[in-house]
Amino acid sequence: MLNPKRMGEWLQINIPTEWEGKTVDEIFRHIWEAPKKTTHQFRMENKVLLDGSRVNWNMPLAAGSKLLLHLFEEEELRVRPNAQEIDILFEDDHVLIINKPPFMNTHPNDRDTDTLMNAAVFYLQAQGESRNIHQIHRLDRDTSGAILFAKHALAGSILDRMLEQRGIKRTYIAAVHGFFSQKKGIINKPIGRDRHHATRRRVSPSGQAAITHYQLVKEDKNRQISYVKCWLETGRTHQIRVHLSHLGHPIVGDTLYGGQPTINRQALHAARLEFIHPFTMESIICHAPFTDLKEIFQPIDVFSI
Repeated sequence: MLNPKRMGEWLQINIPTEWEGKTVDEIFRHIWEAPKKTTHQFRMENKVLLDGSRVNWNMPLAAGSKLLLHLFEEEELRVRPNAQEIDILFEDDHVLIINKPPFMNTHPNDRDTDTLMNAAVFYLQAQGESRNIHQIHRLDRDTSGAILFAKHALAGSILDRMLEQRGIKRTYIAAVHGFFSQKKGIINKPIGRDRHHATRRRVSPSGQAAITHYQLVKEDKNRQISYVKCWLETGRTHQIRVHLSHLGHPIVGDTLYGGQPTINRQALHAARLEFIHPFTMESIICHAPFTDLKEIFQPIDVFSI
């Protein structure tokens, strides 16, 4: 495990024994797998120092030497800060994990600046950090739960790659209509747009590859509801909602995909988020408590997901 230390606008990393003999170029390209554009920027702008001096990117590093990365400079904000309470599940100098409430978009568009990203930028500004955060993944407006942001560009680029390579596991809990004949399975069905509806998706042979794993958690015989946990290998729009509906088990409240309107939104919650922290190498596991739909999710212990 690494123990990086923030020093003003710089991050100090004491080179561990397992990095001895590697070069800074190898750390960026092979350990962090940072994009070429990001690596080039750090090289050209002298954003990496070794023991206080400009580093030779191709010189083997010695264990115990001090690598400095310029990560925390102030930035001109691209998103308007908006004061709202946010429920923070985990935070350090590099990442911010928030328990997103329902009925809130993740990121702004031309019409909507009342979003989770606007609230997160305000939160950082209130802490004295003028920073453009990076959204790593998204949740539908009516879906609640854990969502990951990066607090600087290098963390953002590394986490983007980790998400693409399935290094970030997101586990959801859904309440669906009916009972499953199989307690667990894999739904491997491509998803495309529904040409008859502007926002709806559907299983389509010409769509994009989409893979959802599911496992039964609990059944409510009286209400004819099953609780399933789902995790994704791909991140298509409405993926879990489309796949469960395709199986004949639409999510409760998800009227777009056949669910009954017994509650005011789809009963889908991002319950657990886990990944290996790219700068500390710690295993980060976050559970997101339910903030609404107590009448639906009351039987579920989110910390057991």
